[in-house]
Amino acid sequence: MGSLDRATMETAVRRYFEACNAVDRDLFARCVSERVVHYLAHGMAGPVHGIDPIVERWGADVRANGSHWAVDAVYADEGTRTAVCEWTAFKPRLGKVLRGAEVYRFDDAGLIDEVRIYYASRRDDTVAVNELEGFPYADRGFAT
Repeated sequence: MGSLDRATMETAVRRYFEACNAVDRDLFARCVSERVVHYLAHGMAGPVHGIDPIVERWGADVRANGSHWAVDAVYADEGTRTAVCEWTAFKPRLGKVLRGAEVYRFDDAGLIDEVRIYYASRRDDTVAVNELEGFPYADRGFAT
């Protein structure tokens, strides 16, 4: 892995949220790889592959719910080329506020090539395993 500094990773994460709020494909392309994979929580019909499906997904949420997102904090690790963002999502038409965190992995070009979302919510006791749909936990060395 080549070097990627913290400031560059933080800028990319903040730009990602700006792109989500603006539903701006060109802005997404400045921070996200065309091959990006966005893993979602179980039951959210994920993962989402590629910039265009991500633009469509979050654009639909913005239009339907008036959604917008705020970055609360970003933490980045140069050694692993990974960043974590704590965020708040506002959904005014639903009268809801959601909080969560996302983990971002960066490719050799310094673009986000993976997003893993985690919501600050209760566990779901109706399912045996609470995890992201489609994420290769065992292949990545996570405890299974």
